[in-house]
Amino acid sequence: MRSSMMRPRRLRCVGAQEASSGAGAGTKTAKRKAALVKIGTRGSPLALAQAYLTRDLLKERHPELAEDGAIEIKIIKTTGDKVLSQPLADIGGKGLFTKEVDEALLDGRVDIAVHSMKDVPTYLPAGTVLPCNLPREDVRDAFISPIGDSLAALPENSVIGSASLRRRAQILAKHPSFEVVNFRGNVQSRLRKLEEGDVAATLLAYAGLRRLDLQDKITRVLSLEEMLPAVAQGAIGIACREGDDPMLAYLDSLNHPDTYTAVLCERAFLTALDGSCRTPIAGHALRGEDGNLQLSGLIAHPDGVEVHRIDNLTTSFDNESAVLLGEEAGKMLKEKAGTSLMDYLNKEVEGFNPNQAPTK
Repeated sequence: MRSSMMRPRRLRCVGAQEASSGAGAGTKTAKRKAALVKIGTRGSPLALAQAYLTRDLLKERHPELAEDGAIEIKIIKTTGDKVLSQPLADIGGKGLFTKEVDEALLDGRVDIAVHSMKDVPTYLPAGTVLPCNLPREDVRDAFISPIGDSLAALPENSVIGSASLRRRAQILAKHPSFEVVNFRGNVQSRLRKLEEGDVAATLLAYAGLRRLDLQDKITRVLSLEEMLPAVAQGAIGIACREGDDPMLAYLDSLNHPDTYTAVLCERAFLTALDGSCRTPIAGHALRGEDGNLQLSGLIAHPDGVEVHRIDNLTTSFDNESAVLLGEEAGKMLKEKAGTSLMDYLNKEVEGFNPNQAPTK
């Protein structure tokens, strides 16, 4: 299959001037034809890099999209980008990085929406589908620190910057003296805070640093045993409107089947655990050396006092089996964690779960 031959590609970080935003976007040249594909994206450097990658792949595969003006990138400001002073869980969860982009998709301002898959809630807004994942980047986390070459090398009581409860729980499980503080903002702003001495270290997705050509900032890449990644970490997802056959055809030409199947498994696992951004959950599925699908996952107390993990559950590599494995793994971890931890986590997210579809 043509799409299975695609490999992850890194992009240089390019400025927002190449993209458009606002009501007057796309009117620089009055005679220009209307764009055939309008891509919706957040405006962060990483989000733009992912949108430019999508644009370039579409141009490579479809000659009509290689013409000037055939593809337009529209920047959409999301609530998650606007409110940086509070933990993500306190202002509505990871869905706030996708909500406004999905609204633009539904009302026709854009034709496709490019998302980091780990930001996408387990439900999709009615009227949208997400039929495409680009080839997955490296899923591991990167450790970055000016004072130590690993978490273990940092002094006791070190302050670590991270907005991720998944990272917090796994760090504190092994280093209970550390303090993990809220550390939001785009990649560049977090690196700046680290350089200014706000914290001793931070952890970021290796995939994002690669896409931004910032590998030189990395102190060490953590193994999957040290830090299991977020569900769908390193994967880009592209959504369109349900029944939009031209866009569905374009996205089908970009879809990477192995990534799509692995992400299906991980998201089914997250759904089975009723996971939200207030729940420390990690999961990683991949095609093993024997060709089968393998899944590892964990759930933890936010302070790391309990961590329950399963490793290398296997099934055949197809979409239906992937979903069933994810669901079964979630049930297994619920039983392994027991009622005490699950009741605590459910109490913490009472009345708030961004992975559940809104009732109104």
